[in-house]
Amino acid sequence: MPCVGFRPQILMIGLLGLALLLNMMGEANGSDWYPTTPTTNDGDKWRIGYYEGGPYINYPANLKAIVKGLLNLGWIDKTMALNPTDAGDSRAVWKALSKAKSNYLTFDPQSYYTANWDSKLREQNRSTLIKKLQNKQVDFIIAMGTWAGQDLANNHHSVPVMVVSASDPVKSGIVKSASYSGFNHVHARCDPFRYIRQIRLFHDIIGFKRLGIVYENSKEGRIYAAIDDIRLVADQRGFDLVTCEAPWSGTPKHVSFQRLKQCHRQLADRIDALYLTVHQGVDLETIDDSLAPLIHHKIPIWSQRGPQEVRHGVLLSISRGGFQPIGMYHAKMMAKILNGASPGELNQIFEDPKKIAINLKTAKEIGFVPPKGLMKVADEIYE
Repeated sequence: MPCVGFRPQILMIGLLGLALLLNMMGEANGSDWYPTTPTTNDGDKWRIGYYEGGPYINYPANLKAIVKGLLNLGWIDKTMALNPTDAGDSRAVWKALSKAKSNYLTFDPQSYYTANWDSKLREQNRSTLIKKLQNKQVDFIIAMGTWAGQDLANNHHSVPVMVVSASDPVKSGIVKSASYSGFNHVHARCDPFRYIRQIRLFHDIIGFKRLGIVYENSKEGRIYAAIDDIRLVADQRGFDLVTCEAPWSGTPKHVSFQRLKQCHRQLADRIDALYLTVHQGVDLETIDDSLAPLIHHKIPIWSQRGPQEVRHGVLLSISRGGFQPIGMYHAKMMAKILNGASPGELNQIFEDPKKIAINLKTAKEIGFVPPKGLMKVADEIYE
């Protein structure tokens, strides 16, 4: 099926308006009463722990960005350096952090936990961690992702928890609302309209009538894929959703990849755009293979995850500035908490930077000519 006719003239005012808004949305960190200057825990170093549901490309990237923010704030010695090859492995990042020089923080090598997306291991980790937190063996914990946030955002302990990179902390039950976590010791960054903004902007640019979605039809799978938000925009704008279910929980990564690719084959001649959601089958090493059926049918694709996938062949996404803005936001929240702020008092809302990432090679392959207004708000351009 030929690709939907692109409309470079559509909503140019909207795109230019987006450009004008880029610098208007500042960091919503609030709680300026608390300093971010380094401090000790009554003369001792703060013991930091880490917990994730399993390997995911955004997790080590977020962790490294937080470390860079802490380094810039003076909490870690500036001689600290993380190997770029650690980018896809949070355990390797944590191992390097455990050797970091700091007068204020110690990244406990015995307090790194990953469930490897295994439900049984998740239960074991949750039980072990709760006991460790109850015994005050950790002073602060970074809960990376939805599983970790769900496991530690409770009243079974009182140790400060900072939830990072959770798809939707409110809908997944981690926090009570975007404005308040519901727990004095829990903070989770929220961007309530992130995916609604993405879908609206994608539709503004492409003007599709049939949007393809691949997702796991489970509670968490629907949250990861932002299905409710997508349906909301579809109802408002009058386009159809064409879905394909590809289960991935508790399955090997190569199986998840095959299910994802099969869905892309099934959807390719039935849609005129695809929203590539968070899914275990999406891997940067194999993404070109999984997207091949869509590229062959000249289907424009938007990455829910971000610019890493645009770099590897997806047409469009939001540019996040290399995770630096969100990393500094979390570093400041962490610093304020260690300076005495109650995590539940801190502002949880921080929106993604309003910039676009685009792959011009993919644009050429599918016959998409980017309108000038779009290129004015493009921050990351890959060729």
